[in-house]
Amino acid sequence: MTLRAPHYLLFSQTRRGSEHDECNDAWRFVLESVDGSEKIEASDAEPETEGDRLELLAVVRGLESLDQPSRITLVTASRYVSRGMRYGLSQWRESEWRWEKFGRMVPVRNNDLWKRVDRALQIHRVDCRQWRIDAPHEHENARPAEEFPRQVNRRTRRRFSWLFKKVVQH
Repeated sequence: MTLRAPHYLLFSQTRRGSEHDECNDAWRFVLESVDGSEKIEASDAEPETEGDRLELLAVVRGLESLDQPSRITLVTASRYVSRGMRYGLSQWRESEWRWEKFGRMVPVRNNDLWKRVDRALQIHRVDCRQWRIDAPHEHENARPAEEFPRQVNRRTRRRFSWLFKKVVQH
């Protein structure tokens, strides 16, 4: 008898602060089992960190938070993460984490995080979906952590209903 690997949805998002207030740079992930029985959330501030690195850090932390091999549908608004997962990883691994830029081989940007993603892919089966996720409206007095949605709410589930149906069928 073989057990099926648990299936999770991993939502990743980031929040960029203004030029004058870099302490608002933050990442967040919500990892929720497809049946809704389990949920893991985490977020943290990363001052003076570029946007692509924040996006990738949210994904890495989400993948590393699971303690058993799982099936994961990653939902991200980041084209950088989506394209890297689909097209870059295998090529970067083969070329020892370097890529050709204007005729010269240069290190892959954020290769420390991409290597962690690559290790996680040895354990988990990940399907990456790029989707635009709008941040909530900013509130004057809100702290950065409060500006992220506190949970994957009904509105989000409705917006992703096509994904939930498709994911459950597999």
